[in-house]
Amino acid sequence: MKRISTLIIGAGQAGLAMSHCLSELSEPHVVLERGEVGNSWAHERWDNLTMQTPNWQSRLPGFAYSGPNPHDYMSMPEVRDYLSAYAAQSAAPVEAGVNVTSVTHDGFSFEVETNKGKWRASRVVMANGACNHPSIPSFASDIPREVTQVSPLSYRNPSELPEGGVLIVGASATGVQLAAEIQASGRPVTLAAGNHIRMPRHYRGHDICWLLEHFGLFSKTLEEVDDIDRVRNLPSLQLTGDRSRQFLDLNVLQEMGVEVVGRLVGCRDGVLLFSGGLANAVDLSDLKMNRTLAAIDRWAAQGGLDLPEPPESFAPTSVSGTTRLTLPIEGGSISTIIWASGFKPDFSWLHMPVFDGKGRLKHEGGIVAPGLYALGLPFLRTRKSTFLDGVGADARVLARHIVQSRHRVAA
Repeated sequence: MKRISTLIIGAGQAGLAMSHCLSELSEPHVVLERGEVGNSWAHERWDNLTMQTPNWQSRLPGFAYSGPNPHDYMSMPEVRDYLSAYAAQSAAPVEAGVNVTSVTHDGFSFEVETNKGKWRASRVVMANGACNHPSIPSFASDIPREVTQVSPLSYRNPSELPEGGVLIVGASATGVQLAAEIQASGRPVTLAAGNHIRMPRHYRGHDICWLLEHFGLFSKTLEEVDDIDRVRNLPSLQLTGDRSRQFLDLNVLQEMGVEVVGRLVGCRDGVLLFSGGLANAVDLSDLKMNRTLAAIDRWAAQGGLDLPEPPESFAPTSVSGTTRLTLPIEGGSISTIIWASGFKPDFSWLHMPVFDGKGRLKHEGGIVAPGLYALGLPFLRTRKSTFLDGVGADARVLARHIVQSRHRVAA
């Protein structure tokens, strides 16, 4: 059995950031990675995916984007290479191809079982990501077997899909990007839209991410929100890494020929069932967008910023008053369903009483239990905790806590 002071699970952005911060504090540690550095970017993203945040916002502790295109958006291979370069520069002690199968605590230390032997550690940092599994409703089992069901983790490009119509479930960033890509390939696409947040790529002469960062929305902390469960479950903004697009929203998709329907609520006797609440969902989405933009306007005015004048308004989202509520599957109208309905982390190997009644990990700003930490989860400490630009600040806080707790024990 191998022994180490601190063991990090996962060599993505969160695990590498934590490794860098622990190295700065001379804390002995090792990083276990089931695949390779940046494994999810290398093997669990579709071919044409780009980051939603601009390159200048790709900042990790001791490492930042320094290429020639700060206002562009990294592709999947570029993110993978970025993380590999970070691991090399940090000399991160990564052990690749090590799959963690069990984590337990015997009252003194953690025992971590893997496919390559056991580890004993005083502290464990779970940095294995927030998007390990797609969130798929239980009624998916009611859908006829002839319909291919995939998630964004396994989808690569339209050519791999069977012939016929495609239903995409979910209208956040992933859903709208996949809808646009697959519709452009010539396949008919239906998009089932539930809760989502519309947002322009640019506003008043700046990328929306620049505005949201300087406005302070991305840095909002746990103490500044009144319902942490709500904000941790907010959908991602309807954005795509393409400077030429002001919007990739439901209006754009409908102009492309995508049929937009309400939230998918079930399947009965081979018929897909949709909610009748689409109009309310798009009205709420427009309301959230306009409130955010109005807050940016007030902030700019109070700060005396020299920004171009705002547009009078953006056209509201338009949906048909006769949106379908049912869709028979027979006849090939739908041959594939892509579940872009969100993701959840995988802690199936964690055998400790640290989950709530809904199976969610309980933690206080990433501190789960004495010696046990989580990193890279939604709104861990701030709204940008899952960003390349946000996980580093969380890692620094938790790294200091790890070292301070070790010193307290030693004393």
